[in-house]
Order: sequence, then C-alpha cells, then structure tokens
Amino acid sequence: MAKPGILGRSSSMPRSNEGMRLVFSAVIGIMLGYLFGISFPTVNITKLHFPSSIVSYIEDRNSGITTQTLLNHAWTSANSHKKNNSDSKSDEIPKIYVTSNPKGAERLPPGIVVSETDLYLRRLWGEPSEDLTIQPKYLVTFTVGIAQKANIDAAVKKFSENFTIMLFHYDGRTTEWDEFEWSKRAIHVSVSKQTKWWYAKRFLHPDVVARYDYIFIWDEDLGVQHFNAEEYIKLVRKHGLEISQPGLEPDRGLTWQMTKRRGDREVHKVTEERPGWCSDPHLPPCAAFVEIMATVFSRDAWRCVWHMIQNDLIHGWGLDFALRKCVEPAHEKIGVVDAQWIVHQGVPSLGNQGKSENGRAPWEGVRGRCRKEWGIFQARLADAEKKYYLDQGITPPNSTSV
Repeated sequence: MAKPGILGRSSSMPRSNEGMRLVFSAVIGIMLGYLFGISFPTVNITKLHFPSSIVSYIEDRNSGITTQTLLNHAWTSANSHKKNNSDSKSDEIPKIYVTSNPKGAERLPPGIVVSETDLYLRRLWGEPSEDLTIQPKYLVTFTVGIAQKANIDAAVKKFSENFTIMLFHYDGRTTEWDEFEWSKRAIHVSVSKQTKWWYAKRFLHPDVVARYDYIFIWDEDLGVQHFNAEEYIKLVRKHGLEISQPGLEPDRGLTWQMTKRRGDREVHKVTEERPGWCSDPHLPPCAAFVEIMATVFSRDAWRCVWHMIQNDLIHGWGLDFALRKCVEPAHEKIGVVDAQWIVHQGVPSLGNQGKSENGRAPWEGVRGRCRKEWGIFQARLADAEKKYYLDQGITPPNSTSV
C-alpha cells in the first residue's frame, strides 16, 4: 500500500514547481510596474518598448535570468528610450513660415517664391536660360474684331520688337489673323462680346505685366500714320508722365479739349474747357485727365488703376476722371503727347456686338449701359471715400471723386 502513496507525491511536484514560477512571475511583474511608475512618471506607456529579455523571461519559465539582471535591463531600456525621444525632438527640422512672403506662400522659403510673371513666349525644348533672344520692355494690347484687321495690322507695325503684342478678340475669330507674320508671335485671348476693361481686369494683373515699363491699352479704331511708339516712350520719360495718351487729330472724334493735339509743343498737361466745366484748374477735365481710348500707363500707375477697375463695370466710363487718384501730383504726371498723335476713327464696332431690345438698335443698348455704369462708378467711389474718412474720424470733403 506504500507504493501508491509514493507515486502520488512524485506526480504532484511538477505542478507545484509550475505554480511557484507563475507566482514568481506575477511578483516580478508587480515590482516592475511599481518601479516604472515611480521612476518614469512622464513615460508614455503606449510607446514604451520592453527589452526582449523581459518578454523572454515571462514566456520561458525555465529561464535562469536573475531579478537584478531583469531590473537592470528595464532601467537601461527606459533611459535609452527617453534619450532617443529627446534626441529626435532636438533634431526635428523647424517649420518654415515667412510672413513677408505673398499671402498663401508663407510656408515656402523666400528663395523659391516667384510672385510675378510675364507674357514672354518660351520654347518647349532646350535650355530655359536660352529661350529669350530679346525681352520686350513694353506691352501693347488691342481689343479687336476681324473687321478691323487691316487697321490693326497698320497699328502693330508702329510698335518695335521691344513691345509684346496682345490681342483681345471680342468676336471669337482668331485664325484669320495668322496671315500676318507678327500675329504668330502675338498673344491672342478670345472671349466673345467683352470689352477691353473686362479683359484688362482678368488678364493684365499687375503681377503678370510687372516686367513691362509701360502698358498701352488701346482701342481698335485708331489711325497711327503720325505715331511712332519708341519716340512716344522717349517723350513720356522726358516729361515724367505716368498716365498719358497721344494727342488726337483736332477735327475728328474729339470730345474733350484736353485731348486735342497742339501743334506747337511736345506735351501738354492743362487746358481750358467750356465755362463751368472745371471747378479747379488742376482737376479733370482741365488737367489730370486723359481719355480711355488710347491710354498708356507706367508700371506703377497701372498697379493702382487695375485695383480701381470694377469687375462688373466693363465699359470703363468714369475711369478717366478717376485716374488722378493713382498718381501724385496728378496734374504733373498725367498728360497728352502732342508730338506723337493719332486719329480716332470712331468706328462703333463693339456697339454692334450688343443686343437689339424693345426696338432699339444694338449700339443703343450698349451706349445706355455705358452711361449707367458711369453713374454707378461715381457713386461707388464717392461712397468708398466717404467711408474711409469717417472710419478715420475725419469729416469728409465736399467732393473728392469728381
């Protein structure tokens, strides 16, 4: 009867040893948790990586590793993790944010920011640095229909290779212009039934035309027999004109005395108008005034004028009286170049792009819209100036937007 008892004791010993190991493992786990808790309160447990020796010890119940060795491994691992985390923060590349960059480009290094562009045509091949054999210094734009093709051809030939030529096509017909060699180098923009100020607002942003010293924004019905663009630029520079136009042939298409050509001088900046038309000899239409049919702007003046053009007022009426807002003193920097003069032919081609309504001819509807826009523009400018003065705590002048 003694044998069964002996067999019973020997079979229970492995289970007892196994239980001891489990208890020992649990105690070690509790001790490690306590030590980590008091020693590394800032350690993120989700990011803490235990050394493989701990995992191996827990998984391998027969491991002979000592408690002291286990704790040493844990301490070394935690310190190493903390050091690596600190090093990664110190080595992190700082973010770029440059407040002086253009809006929207603050996260770019200034050296890569290109805030202005140009209208220079480039090749599809070769070295970019070799694309341009010449960089035009001036820009001339014409708003055109195919009916004035011959007149525009004559006008373009008055502008040298120092000018970029840009045509805005209000009738949608562009391919017919390919018969002219210069047309193949010109920039063509085609949107039906739009005016030059609609085009200018959308395609001549100051940052797009910043390479050009002067910007000519011209109608299509101008006779240029007595005009030379290079000579015109020389006179504009000589007399310090920021906004100008060529003098108009006295007997044709004349509305204002200011724009009438004078044969005894190079440039004039003031005139005498009908009695009562000028409240101040330095104000339009007696001074600081040119018309909008053949206007020429300096780069700086155009940057201001572009911002004054309204998106919805496409005819530009009233703009000529407000150009003086963009230069100072206006009566010195706005003028008419008499020595280089043109003829306004008065062809109502754009008027024919209108729509006949209520028995009225297409051009009548266009002219009515022009007059309406003039009144709207005057009111907007007056209201804007009044609000500005009131916001500054200043009593608004009686009239600032004539």
